[in-house]
Amino acid sequence: MFIVVVTLFSVAAFWQSFMISGFSGLSTPGIFPMLASATMVISGIFILRKTVSTHSHAQASSAENERFFEDILPWRMVGMLALVAFYVFTMPTLGFVIGSAVFLFAAFSFLWKKNLIVSIALTAFSLASIYFIFRKVFQVVLPQGTLMQGLF
Repeated sequence: MFIVVVTLFSVAAFWQSFMISGFSGLSTPGIFPMLASATMVISGIFILRKTVSTHSHAQASSAENERFFEDILPWRMVGMLALVAFYVFTMPTLGFVIGSAVFLFAAFSFLWKKNLIVSIALTAFSLASIYFIFRKVFQVVLPQGTLMQGLF
């Protein structure tokens, strides 16, 4: 089942990369995403064909389902995916600085499980470094968010 999802995602990625500029030339902006997603589609089809031919009559047991969650989708990854989804959905409201600070602190606390002061210090150092590199060196305008728009 997992390879079916991966193959469908690859087809969707190929379609999205094709929509960038079509296949009008080798120097168009969409050519590298198209090549990468085409490789994913082809690999997915071959893996799917092999999986169907070797396991055509086998049913997934509960032990195989448990191994899926242990090997492919462990709970720590589910937690990080939830944190990333929270970060993406709150970025327009909180802005880059506050949203990134919350995300980094939560991620460090969840994954590293060190002292609270160490997580706060690492979050502050990481955020200051990222802010300096992107805002000052590359002069990228970072999103402010609607929550803090009138304060700064």
